[in-house]
Amino acid sequence: MSPDVTAQVEYRIVRNGLAREVERGKVQKIDVCDAHPELLRAARNVGRPTKEVCPICDDGRLVTVTFVFGAKLPPGGRCPGTVAELKALCRRPEPVLCYEVEVCPACAWHHLMRKYPAGGGSGGKARRTQKTPSAKQK
Repeated sequence: MSPDVTAQVEYRIVRNGLAREVERGKVQKIDVCDAHPELLRAARNVGRPTKEVCPICDDGRLVTVTFVFGAKLPPGGRCPGTVAELKALCRRPEPVLCYEVEVCPACAWHHLMRKYPAGGGSGGKARRTQKTPSAKQK
């Protein structure tokens, strides 16, 4: 597999299953509406609003918060406040890993929606040598 291949992991199926479990009463709302205060702060201040209604409280609108982790970033990662800042982080020469979390500021529901690699421009690729069969080999 080439190091240039990027993979995005989606967690929507898991999220929908968990929301159904809450709806059926198999999981308590208090167990899923437990976002960390810093995540709620990020959601209120730098989250990107969506048109989607919270699947748990059916009251609040969800927001998306992205966290970016990688070399030369703070240990807690970065939480870009604008799309332009996110794009800049994704164009870094060092590889980064981005996590998109949906949050309901009203009830504190949160769920990882997707994660994807970014950055790591092509300038740092190592050369690969490949053995080719000689013409004399059968």
